[in-house]
Amino acid sequence: MSPRSLAMVVLALIFGGSAALGVRQYLGQYAGQVESVPVIVAVNDIPRGMLISSDLVKTRNYPKDLVPAGTILKTEDAVERSTYGPLMKDEPLFESKLSPKGQRGLASLVPKGMRAFTITTPTLTAGVAGFILPGNKVDVLLTVSNTPSADMTGGGSTTTLLQHVEILAVDQRMEAPADNKVKAEELRSVTLLVTPDQAAKLDLGQNKGTLHLSLRNPEDDLAAKVRPATVNDIQFLQEPPGRPWDDRAKDVLKSFGDALAKARPPQPTPPPPPPPAEAKPKVTPELIIRTIRGNHEGAVKITLPVTPG
Repeated sequence: MSPRSLAMVVLALIFGGSAALGVRQYLGQYAGQVESVPVIVAVNDIPRGMLISSDLVKTRNYPKDLVPAGTILKTEDAVERSTYGPLMKDEPLFESKLSPKGQRGLASLVPKGMRAFTITTPTLTAGVAGFILPGNKVDVLLTVSNTPSADMTGGGSTTTLLQHVEILAVDQRMEAPADNKVKAEELRSVTLLVTPDQAAKLDLGQNKGTLHLSLRNPEDDLAAKVRPATVNDIQFLQEPPGRPWDDRAKDVLKSFGDALAKARPPQPTPPPPPPPAEAKPKVTPELIIRTIRGNHEGAVKITLPVTPG
């Protein structure tokens, strides 16, 4: 290495070390000026409904100005409380995400004014198999069977009893399994979050008929207008296969046509048509014959026939 290159390397090391030392000292002085407070965070992932114990949480210093309102700052304020929802590792604990002290298990997940109602029937597996998980939203269908002569249904009916109901637990599980699937043959009960009035309807429906669940999109919270289906409605029904994508395709084509019409340059306005030519007056051909009788002169006018064309 030439002396010049060696000198440049030495100077680079000196300048680089000086810059790093200066930045470190500056950050150290700045950190000493920032006031921090201990915040309670989760040691590992904590599932919904779990009771918080001292070994599940730890403290971590946060800048005082960055601590959100409602954050728990003391371990004793977090223990003996259940989580309303799942917590991630190192996530701060908030008062709004924990139940009051002493409440644990499923009861801690039931808001005031609501009820947890469990449906215990093996027919639940027929609707959505093992794809219902805690936290899903479902519709509850009620099927009632009657003798054909008992009513006008023809022997039975199915109605949408409840809509957009949250599942609190599947069997004894309040958290979805790792593979997001419950074995259908092991599904024995589902606990729903309902109002007291809805709980009464579920109890009556469970004793008088058969309940099924219909899985909803979590973002679909609109009430569907569904009329009850009866045996009379469907026993001779031959409905063609539904093709819901046809309507969506029409909407897409219409939107594309509207966008194309807006992007198309304006067409020049055609000139107005010329005014119609004035019709010439028809001239009737005539023949005048002069007559002389002695000293008298006369004239005879003869109209000639007009040949078409």
